[in-house]
Amino acid sequence: MSKLERLGYKNPTPIQEQAIPVAIQGKDLVGVAQTGTGKTLAFGIPMIQCLNNTKRQGLIVLPTRELALQVDEALRKVGAEMGLRTAVLIGGASMFLQKQAIARGPWIIIATPGRLMDHLGQRTLRLDTVKIVVLDEADRMLDMGFAPKIKQIFQALPRDRQTMMFSATIPSEIMKMATTYMKLPIRIEVAPSGTTVEKVTQEIFVIPKDSKVRLVEKLLQQYSGSTLIFTRTKFGAKKLNKIIRDMGHTAAELHSNRSLSQRKEALNGFKFGRYRALIATDIASRGIDVTGIELVINFDLPTNAEDYVHRIGRTARAGAGGHAISLVTPDQRVQLRAIERLVRKTLPISRIPDLPPARAYTGPPIRRDEPRRHYQRHPFRRRY
Repeated sequence: MSKLERLGYKNPTPIQEQAIPVAIQGKDLVGVAQTGTGKTLAFGIPMIQCLNNTKRQGLIVLPTRELALQVDEALRKVGAEMGLRTAVLIGGASMFLQKQAIARGPWIIIATPGRLMDHLGQRTLRLDTVKIVVLDEADRMLDMGFAPKIKQIFQALPRDRQTMMFSATIPSEIMKMATTYMKLPIRIEVAPSGTTVEKVTQEIFVIPKDSKVRLVEKLLQQYSGSTLIFTRTKFGAKKLNKIIRDMGHTAAELHSNRSLSQRKEALNGFKFGRYRALIATDIASRGIDVTGIELVINFDLPTNAEDYVHRIGRTARAGAGGHAISLVTPDQRVQLRAIERLVRKTLPISRIPDLPPARAYTGPPIRRDEPRRHYQRHPFRRRY
């Protein structure tokens, strides 16, 4: 409590106020709350308190590397003075260093499903001493196809454990998972699934695809603060990053084609103001905790309506205000209606302002339609 007071945590958020007492009692729970409302400490504080007086471990499973590093940073701030030791098991990082961290006997293991299964397969890690398990952003893990790995992880866990799930959206698949792996879970729903952050304002522009870049240029002139831009593809993020840099803005890209060190550099640069804009795929919709983001632009609408809630939740965090703008092409009315049904409101459509002249793309040549060449490797067959 003294450490929390020194960190400036005076009053718990609604999800913390309701979840922490239940979690401290050792009960299973499913927590539903908007993104940016303090879910990490809602499960982190009970874990640290419970594991402080026991030799057993805690396990936190998350969908992305960025989110794993973010959770590790938050828990270390609270538990460092108590001697908290953590092991972060994520792809793109050294297996040797991760094995050393496991050998030191961490209180809490923070892992993505793929790398966790690598360690289990190589028998460098056992989960039979785990007392508390947390699935953070469980719906995202299902969207990313991690359901088979999650099933294998639970098979390696002891039956006598506490299990918690937290997310901003809880689809029916999550509740099926809860009934399978949890014991009479308590559902704590601070806000209905799909509820957006209260202080974020939302705006829609219906615009042809070939005019999106010009509108982004206009918006970057209109808003002066840090801007997070979401694209649907990695190729689109790379191309848009080059265009925004040509406009004279500092920018970085964040997607799965970037190495772990490149992703860390981009995220830290955006967090500390070296980059005015960060262009990212949905890998960042749940892995960024940056205060002071003034504007979120959905350059492309997300594939799943639930991801819209997480994207715009990157702004207006910790009680601050923020603005979210989505660029919708005329043929995407159906996707827009799905988002409006989820957030339970009609999103305002704004008139397109006067746009600057089009810019020529000066990046590398685009050869997306080039046919792939296939070669026969058999030494006695003719090669084509």
